[in-house]
Amino acid sequence: MSGSSSEPPVLPSGSFGRASKLLGLPLGAAARAGADLGRRLLGTPAEDVAARSREAAAEQLFTVLGELKGGAMKFGQALSLFEAMLPEDVAEPFRDRLRALQDSAPPMPAARAQAVLKAELGPDWRRLLPELDQRPAAAASIGQVHRGRLADGTEVAVKIQYPGADVALASDLRQLQRLSGVATTLTGGLDLVALSKELSLRVAEEVDYTQEASHQAAMAAGTAGHPRFVVPRVHHATRRVLISDWIEGRKLTSVIGRPQAERNQAAIDYVSFLFSGPELAGILHADPHPGNFLLTADGRLGVVDFGLVSRLPDGLPAPMGRLIRHAVDGQAELMRAGLIEEGFIGPDVGAAEVLDYLAPFVEPAQVAAFSFNRDWARQQFQRVQDAMAAKSVATRISLPPDYLLIYRVWLGGIAVLAQLDVQADFASVLRAHLPGFAPEPD
Repeated sequence: MSGSSSEPPVLPSGSFGRASKLLGLPLGAAARAGADLGRRLLGTPAEDVAARSREAAAEQLFTVLGELKGGAMKFGQALSLFEAMLPEDVAEPFRDRLRALQDSAPPMPAARAQAVLKAELGPDWRRLLPELDQRPAAAASIGQVHRGRLADGTEVAVKIQYPGADVALASDLRQLQRLSGVATTLTGGLDLVALSKELSLRVAEEVDYTQEASHQAAMAAGTAGHPRFVVPRVHHATRRVLISDWIEGRKLTSVIGRPQAERNQAAIDYVSFLFSGPELAGILHADPHPGNFLLTADGRLGVVDFGLVSRLPDGLPAPMGRLIRHAVDGQAELMRAGLIEEGFIGPDVGAAEVLDYLAPFVEPAQVAAFSFNRDWARQQFQRVQDAMAAKSVATRISLPPDYLLIYRVWLGGIAVLAQLDVQADFASVLRAHLPGFAPEPD
């Protein structure tokens, strides 16, 4: 493939051009609304019209976010986590397309990828990487991964960042915040403003692969020889290229529809890794979407992509475990006092009302085997939406900065378990890895 100057840029970095494509989402929605009205006037059943409109909206969303990559696609990946919480008629047409955004974006040309390698590794980069597949094995939001081989024969994954990714990320996330009101109507009310703001805070970290390499190397060392987890070793890293061990495995979502025991084991490994990361390496993997987790042939969970993490050198906060323990035990006053001390609520919130509101969140920690499924996830999502609309205690709970990414992992992890439809001993994971949660001996 030619590397001539006539090639279009991989990620158009101009704010106007990217904003114009994103603006096409609400404009497309308006056009579909007009067409839908015409179909209904011509006698097409309302259900058929609605289904066709949702299908067209899903296709447009996948096309725009996938082509733009950057913050637009990252937003779509984050949204894919929560499809299990959306009403079925909304989620069904979006489910497969959102899941595809996890690693199936349109790739950048091979010549452009090699230009990045030359710029980052030098003109003799082939001495380090004598073998490199021309086609990417995965193409995601800010970079794509190629399979390659080092000079010593080691099989590696070569992660190459798209040119202009940093500028595109910032531009997209600003624009998505402006358009979130329209997009929210497509997603059943999910708070897309908060989601896009939270993603914006992490842009600088994710576009620097040297930071990601540092996180990944620490976790690889912490899990070396682990019976259930494998994290690829880092071989070389620059700001825009990361080379690490190749992990062969199938996607975590491949267990959907498999026997219950297989789904349950994958689920326990998944949540165990998320909660044990801080004690193993002082790092919380903060991007829990299933595209980052692979099931290997030897039965372990392979974990990749450490661009978004929370550094917790002292482990998960013990007050978090104690608060959940108080809620599980129904100790409302102790829980309220702890929430006030940690900055979650003010003194105007009563113990009984906050315990009642939080009860479903801690429900999975109260039993030996809890069933996570889409029906349960939708009920909880709707309950929270109703509470927010009624301006109940839900509107008076805030997240302290230290808990923002922990909350994202907690909520995202539960959403993935619901997608997998599993029965998991969630409480045992908390007892093993969450300080303060295990009951103290008498």
